[in-house]
Amino acid sequence: MEDTIAAIATAYGEGGIGIVRVSGPKARSVLESIFISVRRHRTEGEGQRERFFLPEATGETINEPIVNRRLTYGNVVDPRDGSLVDEAMAVFMKAPYTYTAEDVAEIQCHGSVVSLRRVLSLCLENGARLAEPGEFTKRAFLNGRLDLSQAEAVIDVVRAKTDQGFDVALGQMEGSLSREIRELRNDLMDLLVLVTVNLDYPDEDIEEINYEKLDESLSQIDDKLQALIAGAGTGRMIREGLAVTIAGRPNVGKSSLMNALLRESRAIVTDVPGTTRDTIEEGLSISGIPVRLTDTAGIRRTEDRVEQIGIEKSKEAVNRADLILFMVSGNEGFTPEDLEIIPYLDEKKTVVLLNKIDLGSVLTEEMILEKMPGAAVIETSMKEGHGMDLLQEKIRDMVFGGQAAQRESMIVTNVRHEELIRRASEEIHCAQLMSSSREALDFIEVNIRQAFDDLGEIIGETANDQIINEVFSRFCLGK
Repeated sequence: MEDTIAAIATAYGEGGIGIVRVSGPKARSVLESIFISVRRHRTEGEGQRERFFLPEATGETINEPIVNRRLTYGNVVDPRDGSLVDEAMAVFMKAPYTYTAEDVAEIQCHGSVVSLRRVLSLCLENGARLAEPGEFTKRAFLNGRLDLSQAEAVIDVVRAKTDQGFDVALGQMEGSLSREIRELRNDLMDLLVLVTVNLDYPDEDIEEINYEKLDESLSQIDDKLQALIAGAGTGRMIREGLAVTIAGRPNVGKSSLMNALLRESRAIVTDVPGTTRDTIEEGLSISGIPVRLTDTAGIRRTEDRVEQIGIEKSKEAVNRADLILFMVSGNEGFTPEDLEIIPYLDEKKTVVLLNKIDLGSVLTEEMILEKMPGAAVIETSMKEGHGMDLLQEKIRDMVFGGQAAQRESMIVTNVRHEELIRRASEEIHCAQLMSSSREALDFIEVNIRQAFDDLGEIIGETANDQIINEVFSRFCLGK
C-alpha cells in the first residue's frame, strides 16, 4: 500500500490513556513532524529534584532521533507554531515486525476525546489519511501476517464477553482453526493430484487410484468436516450467547431464580401471583458461557389486559430461546396451569426445576419425564439455594454436548465459516455417492475441487474482493 493511514485505536470516552495509530510508508515522518522527545534533566540545588523541561521553558530544542521500538516520552506539538497539544509517549516500529507488517507509529496521549482528536488531526494534516473501519487488520491480511479466519477472530477477541469466549477467539487468532482447515485442504489436494494424474496420464507408471481407496479417503475427510460442524453449535453459543428463558406459572419462583443466577435483586419477589407482568432480560456468564437470561410473566389464563400482554411476550421469549428453565412447585405437583404450559415447550431443550423441595415434594422425576420425555430434571430450593451448582453444570453440559472439553480448533464460532464447511461437506457427500456408484473420475474431481475452494474461502485463499471487503466492514474504526 502506497498511502499511510491513521485512526484512534482506543474507544471514545474518558480514559487515562488513548492511542492514535499510524501505519504505512510515511508513519515515521508523520510521527517526527508532530512529536518532540523530551529528555529528563536533573536540577541543581536542594533535594536534587527531577523534573521534565519543556522546550519552551528551557529555551532549547530537545528532539533526539526516534529509535526503533523504543517508547519515548515527549510532547505532541503543532508544527505550524510549535504550540503544545499534549504530553505523550510515542513509539515507532519498523516493518515487517508490526501488526500490519508495515511501518507503524503509535502515540499514547491522555485519553480525552479532545486530545485524541487533536493528535489525529495533526497526523492527517502531516501525511496520513483517515483509516477505514478494519483497515489496519485488512492490511495485516493483505500483507500476509494473518489469514482471513485469523483476522475475523480479532473481532471476537475484542467483543468477547467471557473467559471462555476470549480463549476460543484468541486460539483462533493464533491460527488453531486455520491449521485444521489447511490440513483438510492438504488432504483434498493430495486426492486431487492423485485423481488428476490418473485422468491425464492413464498409461504412465504412476500410483493407480481405485474406487475403494477413493471411498476411504473421502470418508476420512468427511469425518473431519463433521467434527467441525458438530462444534459449530457450541461455537455460536460461546460467541453470541445462549438464550435462556425462565418459564412457569405465577408464583412458582421464577423471579427468585433470576435473582439467584444474577446474584442481585433484579426481579421483584412477592407471594402475590402475577407480580412480573413483562419480560426482564439480563446478561451474565455461566461456567464461562455468555447467557442472555429472560424472566417471564407467569403463563396462565387471566382477564387482566396488562398481564395478558406480558403473557404474550413470555410466549415469544419461549419460542426464541435456546434453553428453557421450566419451574414447577414440587410440593404442589402438576397443576392445570403447569399442564397448559407444557405444550409450548415442545421440541425445546428444557430443564425442569422441581422447586420448593424444602417444603416436601409430591412430584418425582419419573412423573415429570412421563409428561416431558427428554427433559432434564433438577431439584431446587430458591429459599435455601439448593440445586444452583447442579443447574450451572447442566447448562454447560448442554452447550458442550456432555463433553468435558473441546479443542479450541474444533470449535467453529463464525457463521460464515460454518456455512462454508457445510458446503464443503455437501460436495464431499456428492463425491462419495458418485464414487460408490463408480461414476467417472472427471465428475468426482469437480466436487472435490469445489470443496477445496470452499475451505479456501475460510482462510482467504479463494475469497474474492467482495467477501474480503464485507468481512472487514464489520470492524470498528482503528482496528
